[in-house]
Amino acid sequence: MNTAGAPEGELIGDLVDKVLAGARVSQAEALQLYKLPLQMLGSLANHRRNLAKAAAYGGRGEQVVTYIVDRNVNYTNVCNVYCKFCAFYRTERDADHYVLSLDQLGEKLEELSAIGGVQVLLQGGHHPKLGISHYLEMLSFIKARFPQINIHGFSPPEFHHFSQVFGLPVAEVLRLFKEAGLGSIPGGGGEILVDRVRNRIAPLKANSAEWLGVMEAAHALGLKSSATMMFGHVETVEDRVEHLERLREVQDRTGGFTAFICWTFQPENTVLKAEPVGSSEYLRMQALSRIYLDNIENLQSSWVTQGPKIGQLALSYGANDFGSVMMEENVVSKAGTSYRLQAQEIERLIREAGYQPSRRSTWYELLE
Repeated sequence: MNTAGAPEGELIGDLVDKVLAGARVSQAEALQLYKLPLQMLGSLANHRRNLAKAAAYGGRGEQVVTYIVDRNVNYTNVCNVYCKFCAFYRTERDADHYVLSLDQLGEKLEELSAIGGVQVLLQGGHHPKLGISHYLEMLSFIKARFPQINIHGFSPPEFHHFSQVFGLPVAEVLRLFKEAGLGSIPGGGGEILVDRVRNRIAPLKANSAEWLGVMEAAHALGLKSSATMMFGHVETVEDRVEHLERLREVQDRTGGFTAFICWTFQPENTVLKAEPVGSSEYLRMQALSRIYLDNIENLQSSWVTQGPKIGQLALSYGANDFGSVMMEENVVSKAGTSYRLQAQEIERLIREAGYQPSRRSTWYELLE
């Protein structure tokens, strides 16, 4: 790689060598990497992807790109934290607010089961009035009726909210939910784990320490989770790297994150006004995330926000997973972005990128 322009070029050359060797980079080094030409950064990220997956799947990890068949079910849209970037939430005064009944939930999961789905991503708003019995009944219902479907449910801010509403410690709520059928936790509500940013975009939501605390408590109970980042609004690049650092620190302690997913802020129909960032910025941050998060094995392409072609291109920028068939999605679509793909289309896009598609479980086990 051309790193001309010594002595700065020599420093960049040393940093590139460090990345190629698989060594851990610092926050300051991440900011240097961010400034590299996009294709160079993508090449480095792809190398780190191959290092991370080399031993996976019987030594076939470099060739395999996984995906999952699941459904997003938003059990309620009632929420009292009023995030400025969200177009989905409603109050109880709004005519279109709802709470799904068990019958409605069952219908959705019957449809998921019919296409071979193995996971339901169960998330809602921060409903101020639903008690713990409502959630435990919902989890027990799903577990009894659909034992083959993993419940990947409730974000860390929801658990923080539950703790306040139920008057129970977060760890106890997690334990009760796990006993009722919860199998894993999605990384939603992370946005940017820097409180200066969170206070501007979601001042009533769980802060950074609370979000991370839920994840550590969940990992201690054996509940695996994903981790996320939603960027491209009021944060700086330094804030993004700080976010990655906090995830990496937790992963060093717990090993509980199965995957990382980042996506860009979708501004339509939201209160938060920010100039949307483009696909090149998405690819740049995904590549940087792959290099920085050296202890999280799987990175997921965000075709839901970027579209199928960029989602496919992301496989050359550090991603090894194509996400989900996602037969239902209500939150991002309310903000003006609505892409849909069937399993056959996902597999075609993966093959066209030069990889072997394979369905997976929540825990990245191959199902075929």
